[in-house]
Amino acid sequence: MGKEQENIIIKGLRQNNLKNISLEIPKEKIVVFTGVSGSGKSSIVFDTIAAESQRQMNETYTAFMRGRLPKYEKPKVDFIDNLTAPVIIDQSRLGGNARSTVGTISDLYSAIRLLYSRIGNPYVGTASYFSFNNPNGMCMNCFGIGKVMTVDAERKIDPEKTWNEGMADLPAFHVENWYWKQYAASGLLPLDKKYKDYTKEERNILLYGAKEKGGKPLSKKVEGVENYLTRLLLRKDSSEVKEASLKKHMELVSEEVCPFCHGKRLNNTALSSKVAGYSIDEMCELEFVKLREVLLSITDKRAETIVEALVASLTRMIDIGLPYLSMNRESSTLSGGEAQRLKLVRYMGSSLTGMTYIFDEPSTGMHPRDVHRMTKLLKSLRDKGNTVLVVEHDKDIIGIADVVIDVGPLAGKQGGQILFQGSYEALLTSGTKTGNALREEIPVKMNPRKATEFLPVRNANLHNLKNVSVDIPLNVLTVITGVAGSGKSSLIHDVFAKQYENRVVLVDQSPVTATGRSTPATFLGFFDEIRKVFALESGQDASLFTFNGKGACPVCKGKGVVITELVFMDPVTTVCEACEGMRYSKAALQHTFRGKTIMDVLNMSVEDAYEFFRGNNKITKKLKAMLEVGLPYLSLGQPLSTLSGGERQRVKLAKELDKKGNIYILDEPTTGLHASDITSIMDLLEKLVKKGNTVLVIEHNLDVMKQADYIIDIGPDGGSGGGEVVFTGTPKEMIDTSETITAQYLKRDAGLK
Repeated sequence: MGKEQENIIIKGLRQNNLKNISLEIPKEKIVVFTGVSGSGKSSIVFDTIAAESQRQMNETYTAFMRGRLPKYEKPKVDFIDNLTAPVIIDQSRLGGNARSTVGTISDLYSAIRLLYSRIGNPYVGTASYFSFNNPNGMCMNCFGIGKVMTVDAERKIDPEKTWNEGMADLPAFHVENWYWKQYAASGLLPLDKKYKDYTKEERNILLYGAKEKGGKPLSKKVEGVENYLTRLLLRKDSSEVKEASLKKHMELVSEEVCPFCHGKRLNNTALSSKVAGYSIDEMCELEFVKLREVLLSITDKRAETIVEALVASLTRMIDIGLPYLSMNRESSTLSGGEAQRLKLVRYMGSSLTGMTYIFDEPSTGMHPRDVHRMTKLLKSLRDKGNTVLVVEHDKDIIGIADVVIDVGPLAGKQGGQILFQGSYEALLTSGTKTGNALREEIPVKMNPRKATEFLPVRNANLHNLKNVSVDIPLNVLTVITGVAGSGKSSLIHDVFAKQYENRVVLVDQSPVTATGRSTPATFLGFFDEIRKVFALESGQDASLFTFNGKGACPVCKGKGVVITELVFMDPVTTVCEACEGMRYSKAALQHTFRGKTIMDVLNMSVEDAYEFFRGNNKITKKLKAMLEVGLPYLSLGQPLSTLSGGERQRVKLAKELDKKGNIYILDEPTTGLHASDITSIMDLLEKLVKKGNTVLVIEHNLDVMKQADYIIDIGPDGGSGGGEVVFTGTPKEMIDTSETITAQYLKRDAGLK
């Protein structure tokens, strides 16, 4: 490699909040980008290097191919050179529909199907006969989903009423309405007999229009109340009913395990074939460690290459810290960290060199025990001749960097500069916020609060929990910890939160809302107040100041962009020329408050808006909550869909801050947080407890554990090796008396090992 090509060269970069920066990033090294949330790390790594690499790669394809590839906007940069082909491994959730499992998404299931089609006994057929997405293999009752939706029509029937008294509480069946008359005139039902006195056959006629469920219809005019609701609610044949009415009745719909395949998704023919004594569904239920063991016991020569490939893939899964997963796990249930590690597995066996691997906080969701596995992988990718770019806050991952690039000094407008570039050791003495935070030792809490009241959980057996009984302390700060897959979320989210749901406030990292128009201002409810301020100042109606209604730009309808459909090519999205992306009509933008238009206000950061609206308590109260949760840099109008998981969680927390007597459950609140911000989040949680709330934090961060009043450690390991409470007590007691995996790392961090 020529000297001039040893670095990625960037000059005059002004993307997002970056201040016209220039930098050279060495190739074939591990380069870690650090800095507070919102400082501009992702703008360099994802919005510039990743986007431009992909854009230039896509330009090498034909116009026909380019039309089918995602579009990447050219970053605002004067000059960028020496990019290589990118592999981007971010934290976007895998999502997927009900048919998407760990097996299908990782391609392991395709190989398992091939194995059964080769050596399954009895022989069933080709690989398609073992696919639950193919009519050859799927259970035809649930069409390969393993679950069926059912409608409980009896919840709408009053057992104390007769047909003439209107026993069916559905608009179409009210007395004298059309359906009511059809059933009354059919002669099939007793009209003056209470439902509770109906015979089984009479009930079946009312519900299914036949003497038994699924039987021959007795009359074209009597469809059956349950069949009617099934048609409307499940098959969505809603031409005769308003959408609002449908939504009202969706409470009658529930999901049940398919009674034919019992959730196995496949038909009996596929399930009859065995390999090593296991049917294919049993094989897919095994945790990866056990599955590898079973596959290694297969001696049939016909399966040799398939088994080799499967074992190699499983070993990579286990090595990256996912030994507890099974192929049947639905991909939608994986956390962001698990999804990222699953994506990563695809590249672990790759023999490509000269690539640029780009990671977004790969330590997310990882116990300290597993972080070293990630560091090993990053080193192996570098040692093959690849460039590894990582955005990260974790000390252990920053510590293996060949070069650290620190961005800051603060977030948003106050960030966007390169503060430091050099070794990890030099960073520690650089005097930057990151360097200082990494050097600082957070002490173990010496005077934790003593809990006097507890809420019991008894004999919990969900997922991998092994008959767990534990007392959850009230009015203190409790950290629930344990390696990934140990059962923390099962115990707290799925058992405890449901048991005490009327008292629990769940502050997780799931998307805040379904609509793309939601912003911090609308979600926290102070946008109405801002609109009132503008209305009062201008003498106009408040609805003029919303881009979801009267104030919307007439061309783009308040979206800010115009989408042009190009029939056989991807739709093209362009900024609306009429409003220049501002979403508002000219009429709305001609009015100002203190010299600012409504759009200027939506573009303000939380910090600036707090000063701007000083004196208006209704607005500043919510803005103060956002400042307290560490989001001074967010703009009021930023779409919530663009926030990271950690940011979404902090916005939710801001909404709940002023409540008392609640049990708050937070899921890894340090995700995406700079080391210097962890102290402020912990101060915030302390404030919540002082107000009389209970705070439960599911967390891997050792600094958070050290500042807890109480720790509940789940383990001893993940998956089937977990599911037990292995320690309860204060952080100091854990350090002094416990030998769990977590305790060992806590001791090391406290300088005791």
